[in-house]
Amino acid sequence: MTVSLRLLALASAFAYSDAFPGNSKTTGRHDPVAAACKAAPGSPDWPSADTWAQFNQSTGGKLLRAAPPGAICHPKEPTYNAAQCATISQEWLTYDFAQDDPVSNMWNQYNNDTCLPDPNAPCSPDGYPAYVVNATTARDIKLSVDFARTHNVRIIVKSTGHDYQGRSQAPGALSIWTHHMQDLETHALFQPRGCDFTINHTAATVGPGSQLGSLYEELGKIGQIIVGGDARSVSVGGYLTGGGHSILAPKYGLAADQILEMEVVTPAGDIVVANECRNQDLFWAMRGGGGSTFGVMSSVTLMTYPSPKVVSATVMIMSPKVNAPYYADLAGYLLSQFPYLDSKGVSGYSVVSGNFSYPGVSIGGTGMGGFFLLTDTQDENDMVNIWAPIIEHVNKTWPEVTPTIATQTYTRLQDWFETHYDSGSAGTDMWLGSHLLDAETLAKKAIAVGEAFKDFQAEVFLVAGQGVKNAKPRGGSDSVNPSWRKAIAHALTSVQFQPLNQTAKVEALAKVNAKIEPLRRLAPEMGSYLNENNPGVPNWQRSFWGDNYDRLLRIKRAVDPNDVFWCHPCVGNDRWEEVGYQLCRVD
Repeated sequence: MTVSLRLLALASAFAYSDAFPGNSKTTGRHDPVAAACKAAPGSPDWPSADTWAQFNQSTGGKLLRAAPPGAICHPKEPTYNAAQCATISQEWLTYDFAQDDPVSNMWNQYNNDTCLPDPNAPCSPDGYPAYVVNATTARDIKLSVDFARTHNVRIIVKSTGHDYQGRSQAPGALSIWTHHMQDLETHALFQPRGCDFTINHTAATVGPGSQLGSLYEELGKIGQIIVGGDARSVSVGGYLTGGGHSILAPKYGLAADQILEMEVVTPAGDIVVANECRNQDLFWAMRGGGGSTFGVMSSVTLMTYPSPKVVSATVMIMSPKVNAPYYADLAGYLLSQFPYLDSKGVSGYSVVSGNFSYPGVSIGGTGMGGFFLLTDTQDENDMVNIWAPIIEHVNKTWPEVTPTIATQTYTRLQDWFETHYDSGSAGTDMWLGSHLLDAETLAKKAIAVGEAFKDFQAEVFLVAGQGVKNAKPRGGSDSVNPSWRKAIAHALTSVQFQPLNQTAKVEALAKVNAKIEPLRRLAPEMGSYLNENNPGVPNWQRSFWGDNYDRLLRIKRAVDPNDVFWCHPCVGNDRWEEVGYQLCRVD
């Protein structure tokens, strides 16, 4: 289904009730301090139909009554369309479907499986936002924040829905959909507003809905690139506010480290500039403190770099024997070499497993496989020579294992992304978990790391290292987890579970955290990556932000004293909890 058809289907969802349904009683302004719960559909303080209609008029008709996209497969639902159900069911599993749909999330559990594209499953709008503002300007965001604050309505922000924590979803909420805010302006140099100096660096100012794939393509036309991730569908809003790892991070630092300036709509509804000269606390917090917490980014200016030429290596160090008895020793050794690879300028994505499988890779067994990069060279021997001592050691120590390395050159990084971008699937129920690993743990605890990977057996990304350690964010620092400054690798795993099965959901969450626990014990001070994790992480405040959490909490209380924004797991969310489908005060 095309984007336009999806919007038409969403607009037709007014058939769920009268246009802009709500309690018939006209409601006025609310005291958010006094209210025990946020207003929810059907509650006495839910805004009236007239109130929603007036809000829609103020936005120029950008308010949409939300409807579950899966309802198209359910005969009793107003949007039912048997001819389109088969198409939706196939598209449901793609990133593109969720990113183009105003209310869809990429992982079903965050809508509580309330309306899957399965005629035999139950369907209701209960797990979805009630309304969506198709925001295209900062003013649209401001109007939405003002409305939600005035009427005590829960508010969320969605761009593409590529959110492993589910922060872009909430039942009965007003959703600010920034997907179409994709402006791009490039700069040969940049003067932050309110500053009396110019930053002598190329930069780009982009909208919060700008997706990495599109930005790579457009900036590639002028030979530039940003520090970004490997998934086309990820947009800069949630990616940057969570820190943003990248295959370029070992060279330049995390994506959040590249931010020169933001325009932000605050919980008070003010449109402000945040940089090293204005609103410095907000500038610090928004660069790593998490989305949907301190305000809504309406634009951001990032440093850009000349797109590097690269040598790529597909590395397979593999035995065909599944769960070979030497797996732990082999895994420990290979991971102990990640600090060495980082010192040589290598970055990349890999899987380390006793039962290896990887999308697009036909062979399996015990060992490691992945894609690695070396920038600023076209000499394939540079990459081969770096891997030579590792391969030599493997050949001597584990003769059953066959190491192979296939290299290829690219004249710019965009060309590598074209064939190596994240091609995974969405539309399932899945928990993710991760942990950061430092050089000392990897190099000096290799045996213990190998033993831990007997259970972990998952992806290990070489996306930190020297570039992140030595990064110099504007203003002196930002709020990303300090553990990133010591990290070499980001290890992550996932567990899928059956929908509409609460027991399976709980057990899967426990399982994914149990898989990570050995890594936590090995590197207890390292913490984990906010954007690629789950809401059940133990001691998540410290795991995601370390010693930065206390300052983040002070800033949250200062800029959002009445909790206009709330999500989990997010800074300062301890004063509220979800009770059924309503958000209520803890005390």
